[in-house]
Amino acid sequence: MNEHASWKPLEITPESAGCAPSAEGLVDHLRELDLAEVLTAEKALVFRGFGVRPETLDPVMDLLLPRRLAYVHGNSPRTKVGRNVYTSTEYPSRYTISMHNELSYAAQWPARLLFFCQIAAETGGATPVVDAELWLDSLDPQLRADFAGGLRYQQNLHDGMGLGKSWRETFETDSRDEVEEFLAGAGATWEWTADGLRVVQLRPATLRHPVTGAEVWFNQADQWHPAGLDDDIARVMTQVMGPDELPQSVTFADGSPIPDEYVTQIRDRGLEAAVDVDWRVGDLLLIDNVLTAHGRRPYTGDRRVLVAMSD
Repeated sequence: MNEHASWKPLEITPESAGCAPSAEGLVDHLRELDLAEVLTAEKALVFRGFGVRPETLDPVMDLLLPRRLAYVHGNSPRTKVGRNVYTSTEYPSRYTISMHNELSYAAQWPARLLFFCQIAAETGGATPVVDAELWLDSLDPQLRADFAGGLRYQQNLHDGMGLGKSWRETFETDSRDEVEEFLAGAGATWEWTADGLRVVQLRPATLRHPVTGAEVWFNQADQWHPAGLDDDIARVMTQVMGPDELPQSVTFADGSPIPDEYVTQIRDRGLEAAVDVDWRVGDLLLIDNVLTAHGRRPYTGDRRVLVAMSD
């Protein structure tokens, strides 16, 4: 059996922490905890039973995410609801969101992600998490070899009218100069088009964790490739638009196409290896964004999970 196969997030409760079942008790516990060491060792932590509410979330978040980041260059539809706090996604509830590390297609990504359950779904809606080293190990050797040369990601960000996100939403600015400065710092290439902005980035398919040295699967090939979509509208879109016209697309770094069967293997094995975190109101999930990938199961009813990130 793979040594990672029995992995699951560490659950921390008031009982296991030896503190009061309140947001204040959690804050007290976090002040005594070597959080960086524990998170690196466990890869993901669930804080449950502390009764955290939106109005008591900030002091907890300040300890879990010491340098909260804006969701700049993010491609997921979400709404900003606080100081660098966002809805986790607004992707339709009937669809599964496959496993991914946040912003793994970008030159900079958050080290930590924090999820907070404000409203639990009526049914479903779990956040699956997977050990990204296990995910890499689960892939066929030929696939891994073919991905060793890296990937080429392309985004077409419209100017206010079109499919997907606009460049203003993506970079949280109206300034073209600020966007160009960001992209230059990221090593991306870009061009302003009649419809908006086209961005191209070359990125590796795997990454080594800066502390443990573990090599992990770290890309979003299956989410940027038409074969990975389970959205009927998106599938139709790929039939009527050329690859260069899609809001986002991906190839191998040399521009050659990624086989559809590779994409489905990546998507399916990541989901198969994942462990579901079933939400209860007030739960928090903190993950190391390199060691752990995440997704979302379909759901019914209302669901509101907030997310924030830090370097």
